[in-house]
Amino acid sequence: MYKTKLKSGDTVKVISGKDKGKEGKILTVDRKNGKVIVEGVNMVTKHTKPSAANQQGGIIHQESALNASKVMYVHKGKPTRLGTKIVKEDRDGRTKNVRYRVAKSTGEVID
Repeated sequence: MYKTKLKSGDTVKVISGKDKGKEGKILTVDRKNGKVIVEGVNMVTKHTKPSAANQQGGIIHQESALNASKVMYVHKGKPTRLGTKIVKEDRDGRTKNVRYRVAKSTGEVID
């Protein structure tokens, strides 16, 4: 199990490899293998047979997984590392520890 603070829907920038500099939204995160699939990045061609879902068959262009260490979260237009912050919140008269993601460059809470 790999530790990553990235989530589906985050905007990320590729920092190494053939697609260096490209930005896109994360479609899926595979925490078991430490991989992410980013929209429009690491495109591969796949040859498919005709099926019920795809009557025509042929060559399909789709995104392939890439290592989570090759992408950085984009906060306010700049790539930044992510950290966590534990805050004690009082909800309904109870104290509860809540974990937030924090941008390391600005210190702002992301969600």
